[in-house]
Amino acid sequence: MNLQWYPGHMTKAKRAMQEDIKLIDVVIELVDARIPYSSRNPDIDELASGKSRMIVLNKSDLADDSATRQWIRYYEEKGVHTAAVNATKRNELKAIHSLIQKACREKIERDRRRGILNRPIRAMVAGIPNVGKSTFINSFAGKACTKTGNKPGVTRGKQWIRLNKQVELLDTPGILWPKFEDPAVGLKLAYIGSIRDELLQRVELALSFIDFIVKTYPGNLHQLYGIEEINQNTKILEEIGTVRRCLKKGEEIDFEKTAALLFDDFRHSKLGRISLETPVSETYERV
Repeated sequence: MNLQWYPGHMTKAKRAMQEDIKLIDVVIELVDARIPYSSRNPDIDELASGKSRMIVLNKSDLADDSATRQWIRYYEEKGVHTAAVNATKRNELKAIHSLIQKACREKIERDRRRGILNRPIRAMVAGIPNVGKSTFINSFAGKACTKTGNKPGVTRGKQWIRLNKQVELLDTPGILWPKFEDPAVGLKLAYIGSIRDELLQRVELALSFIDFIVKTYPGNLHQLYGIEEINQNTKILEEIGTVRRCLKKGEEIDFEKTAALLFDDFRHSKLGRISLETPVSETYERV
């Protein structure tokens, strides 16, 4: 499958981030807790070189708790301040304030030695499309200060948000990178919806997703749909279509509609809390 998606506005957004980074004290990179490896843009590592870093595993309520704990431990062992949150729950974001202070401790101390007191920390919120940056900022600030949406690519312009006397946030548009070197990365991004579904071969994508679920979370498909997890992915998709009445005229299975339903169920956690990768399953050296 061709899973490349790099529209023109992403080139423009990356250029804008390169200009803005010199104003920034800390980069808060949001990733999807279900794919904390595949949802990190390697370009952000280059853009944020020399800056304090934080990684926030958002949508943790959708991910496997055990895998999330592994990822937090993995990043913290590399010296990266890390937290897992559900950005729709404002009370879960209280810890982010102290994490920002920890990440910028050297900067705050440097300012203090220079006699500069109470200068707000400027933080850039970055990440790929559809990891929940706008929702994170709205919850963090306690008001709807950015436009949000459930489709990748809603945020386009630069927006500064003053949270309090200590922190100012810069929201940035979500950007992917021009080429996925590892095809598995593109697949996982497609599974969670960071690439627009209408650009994909959805049925083929659904078959590969079924293969992963049957091997990694056996029983989940049976629990939701009441079907047998036989060793034939096309048959499983057909059974799901039959159970959920995704039919064309003449009682023929509508595989496109069935695939869309399957991904909708996964993205809304109806299949259970699922992580698509763990540190053990990935060779991951970027920080």
